[in-house]
Amino acid sequence: MEPGGREVGPAVKAVAAVLPAGGSGERLGGATPKQFCTVQGRPLVSYTVRAMERVSWISDIIVVVSPENIETMKSIIEKYGHKRVTVAEGGITRHRSIFNGLKLFSENGFSNHLLQKPEVVIIHDAVRPFVEEDILLKVVMAAKEHGAAGAIRPLVSTVIASGADGCLDHSLERARYRASEMPQAFLFDIIYQAYQQCTDYDLDYGTECLHLALKYCQINAKLVEGTADLWKVTYKRDLYAAESIIKDNLSQQICIITDVKEAVVQVGFLLHESLRSQLKVEGISVSLSKRDSHLQNIFSGQCYNFVCINDKKYATEEIQQLVDMLEKSDIPLLHPVVLISVHLNSSENTSFSIDLEELTRMKKFAREVKRKNILVYGLLLQYKDHPVRIAVKILFLGTFF
Repeated sequence: MEPGGREVGPAVKAVAAVLPAGGSGERLGGATPKQFCTVQGRPLVSYTVRAMERVSWISDIIVVVSPENIETMKSIIEKYGHKRVTVAEGGITRHRSIFNGLKLFSENGFSNHLLQKPEVVIIHDAVRPFVEEDILLKVVMAAKEHGAAGAIRPLVSTVIASGADGCLDHSLERARYRASEMPQAFLFDIIYQAYQQCTDYDLDYGTECLHLALKYCQINAKLVEGTADLWKVTYKRDLYAAESIIKDNLSQQICIITDVKEAVVQVGFLLHESLRSQLKVEGISVSLSKRDSHLQNIFSGQCYNFVCINDKKYATEEIQQLVDMLEKSDIPLLHPVVLISVHLNSSENTSFSIDLEELTRMKKFAREVKRKNILVYGLLLQYKDHPVRIAVKILFLGTFF
């Protein structure tokens, strides 16, 4: 069974995740710890939490932060609507923080309520926001079989050791060694036992969880080859790289949804042709009053930008339906979703204004769904020109969103 109950691989009763986020960000520079630095308007830690939330079989997510940042983290959870997340108070070192996070499952006195103890626990840095479900599943399944598992990557640079005099002592054969990355996963009882037996020296100076499982529980962790996107945001330049990746993910694909009426379909087709040289574009014509399976398949994919074209002045019900489908698809959990509703007026009546009450209601609706990571925009266009001109207008107005 897949963790959480789906049939895939060996059975895992319950899976939780602990995200240490107590670092001070000294190497990054600046007053704000790196996990709370904003990328595209959202704190970095929020992206990592979203990545975990997207995995339905992770039952609990523990974010461990320093005492002075507990309220900051709670406000992030509330603002971005994170679910299944508990904030824990961190210790003075990484290992002590992780240990505190694990205690929420085993020690009644450490929390107001004891969380269900998982069979497997994932440990993942809060500043590694691009983790995917595939690697999480691999390390969890490997931990189920071997007791512990962790992602690794090939070394990029040769590792050397210096002597007391500051001169080269020896170097390591790079082909034999790997860089230890995150995520890592453990049978809960094993890693908790390891932390319980830790010396103060290990808790204060150690950094490798897999080593604790080996040293105190004699567990040889299974090493799982990871992907290139598991890197950790450490320096300021990494924030710029993270922002670039997020922007790329947000802008690389768009889906154009049209009503089945001929004029609307024609406008959608022309917009499709105008954009396809710049983006990956998928166009579909559906009746929004029905639960179209093709539309549901689109929403279960990795598209984050949608243009919905119809000839209704107010298409509130249709937009609400699209928003509901987006929410159920979990697409907005990792990145913001942009939904542009284009309303065409093909009547001879040139009056196509919107009353203040309706405008206020639409703005309120947009604010509400924005909290769910869905950004809704609307265009009202008079349809008297040739469809080509209408498509040009849509493209021009769209640049101001």
